[in-house]
Amino acid sequence: MLSKTCTRKLLCAQVCYVLSVGRSIEMKLVGVKVERRGPIILGSCKVKESVDENAYPWGDGVQIAALDENGLIAVDKPAGILSHPNRKGDASGCLLNLPYDEELQAFKLGRGSDAEELVYLLNRLDSATSGLLLMTVNERLRDLIRDAFEKRRVRKVYEALVFGTSRREGSNLWKDRLSVSKSQGGLRASLGSGVAAETKLLSSQPISGIPVMSLLTLSPQTGRTHQLRIQASKRGLPIVGDRTYGNFAKNKHVARSKGLKRLCLHCTETSVEYVLGGKKFHLKAKSKRPF
Repeated sequence: MLSKTCTRKLLCAQVCYVLSVGRSIEMKLVGVKVERRGPIILGSCKVKESVDENAYPWGDGVQIAALDENGLIAVDKPAGILSHPNRKGDASGCLLNLPYDEELQAFKLGRGSDAEELVYLLNRLDSATSGLLLMTVNERLRDLIRDAFEKRRVRKVYEALVFGTSRREGSNLWKDRLSVSKSQGGLRASLGSGVAAETKLLSSQPISGIPVMSLLTLSPQTGRTHQLRIQASKRGLPIVGDRTYGNFAKNKHVARSKGLKRLCLHCTETSVEYVLGGKKFHLKAKSKRPF
């Protein structure tokens, strides 16, 4: 465990994850610099670090937000970075600049016969959405966390800057049915049929000015493609900068007047509890909204 008096520059960190089968994997983060950025949580000690992407090939601007002793990692990605490659063999512009196995849903560490260690992707964010998502190097933990997502035991909180104001009349639970189809080389969601999509509206804060906007705090209970974007749009609250479901005229206005040219949707918090080897663990990560 790192002490609270860790030095300003940490040249090499080694985190050892002990698996249930009794062997251990070392993930070496070489060239780590301690900076005033998002917290990394190691046990009860908090340090602030930024991983040198040249030593450990994280995508541009991707940072570790939290990790635990079993190899569960929360990473904080900027807008414009893909969760995984859209095309086979294209590893650029992703969370990790490494080959990706679509079947295993994992990045491969090493090349050829040495590509034995895997970094599993546990959930995804749209390229235009920024914030937190989960990964792991532990195969058994992969199954536990994916099961937790399916059973809605992973808490996720988003902040969205939207046009309009929410009246918060009736239930604060948004319930829709959502289907997804391919459109012009991408994915597009539509409401009215398909699978259930549920989101809790936790808070709504009006922001004065022209055009009128609000800051929503949302907690999705399901994880459908473009879920928050289309559910907000349906309720007359299109997310600022949304080029698919948004208000295009207002997007242009705030881009010119306020410099807001991105999708204003960010995952600010993720947390999960799980049991491994008869012991309970809890990982919680937070990220500050960048808009």
